[in-house]
Amino acid sequence: MYAILDIETTGGKFNEEGITEIAIHKFDGQKVVDKFISLVNPEREIQPFVVKLTGINSKMLRTAPKFYEVAKRIIEITEDTVIVAHNAQFDYRILRTEFRRLGYNFERKTLCTVDLSKLLLPDAESYSLGKLVRSLGIPVSDRHRANGDALATIKLFKLLLAKDSEKIIIKDTIRKETQGELSEKQLDIVRNLPNKTGVFYMHNKDGDIIHLSKSSDIKKRVNQIFTKTNDKSRKLTKDTKKVTFELTGNELVAILKEHEELLKLRPKYSTIPKKRMYSHAICKSVNENGYFSLEIKPYRECKEPLGLFNGVFSAKNYLYKITKEFELCEKVNGISEARNNCSGYDEGNCKGACINKDDVEEYNKRVIAATTKNNINGKNVVVVDKGREVGEQSAILIKNGSLVGFGFYDLNYQINNIHILESIITPMNGTRDANYLIESYLRKKRVLKIVEINY
Repeated sequence: MYAILDIETTGGKFNEEGITEIAIHKFDGQKVVDKFISLVNPEREIQPFVVKLTGINSKMLRTAPKFYEVAKRIIEITEDTVIVAHNAQFDYRILRTEFRRLGYNFERKTLCTVDLSKLLLPDAESYSLGKLVRSLGIPVSDRHRANGDALATIKLFKLLLAKDSEKIIIKDTIRKETQGELSEKQLDIVRNLPNKTGVFYMHNKDGDIIHLSKSSDIKKRVNQIFTKTNDKSRKLTKDTKKVTFELTGNELVAILKEHEELLKLRPKYSTIPKKRMYSHAICKSVNENGYFSLEIKPYRECKEPLGLFNGVFSAKNYLYKITKEFELCEKVNGISEARNNCSGYDEGNCKGACINKDDVEEYNKRVIAATTKNNINGKNVVVVDKGREVGEQSAILIKNGSLVGFGFYDLNYQINNIHILESIITPMNGTRDANYLIESYLRKKRVLKIVEINY
């Protein structure tokens, strides 16, 4: 007997979601023999994007039953059944979380129609429910509502049962009750972790760090590691007896801490960074008319790199971006330069630089501005971003173009006074790789501000 279900939730932080709607159809392999469909008052805010996606809003749920009022019915209709859902791990986790809040341990075997579809429909272009059922000619209505998606899942499951000539569903795919779920010890570990940005450390029984990683949501990331089923994750989960963490407040500090500590500690289950993380650079030269030219070259062929990249593709993307932003002459083969003869170049962006020699100085200023925007070479600056708590900010100190370290402060005078700033900084290795990580981050994401420092 199967309980084919779909759940709509409030969205929000991992393991803090609430159920807004649930549909369960008890299915004997041939027909539906019982069903339960209900809106649910989650007693928490619904995320705006979820309201837009499902059409379910708080006003609709004011008079809906709360979860504890429907919990008994859910237990009864799913008893002695295998739960079937599209992405079953999500729906089962949400149900387990809701029951856990009530102090009840809800356990059922599960089947996932995503996994089954990958086995039995290997040529499908997409395994999302909407695209998959459309490609199979299965009609679906009320998409992103619990009952509409549950009915579509029933029709998909019937098709999969018919295709399962080797009885894979029965023999191999029914998950063990605890597969994808956490033990009580692991639940205790995850429960005490924050949904915040930082670096976490997984320890074995001797206290040794066997894995470390950065994350913008530590609790969610550790939970994902514990529920993965590949060999490496299973071994790591088995060996982990404790998880500690350090908050960083923002991703850049986390990236730098992770990189340095991986090289220093070299944990057993972590991937250690390569000896050199970059391979190419943007280089500057002067053409016959005095104009600066920018070109992408392998790092070793560039005497004074103006930007480090992990491949030609990312370098070309960035060169294209600054060419547009600073109105430089462009050519699409990894070169940006100006000439009197603009044949083959985008004259519209040259601002006369390809025609008038008098514009050399003005054009070259734009090239310099473009290449120094996210470059820390030779600079004395502090990169300021969010701290670990309200009122606190982080400071990454760069001296003569080299990383010095990072720290946290509450008052502006702490970074305006260089001696105080240096005293609160935790030292880090100022390597080329560290520069690459900082510049790559600045090219992609914003920080609060970058402050120049006078030594």
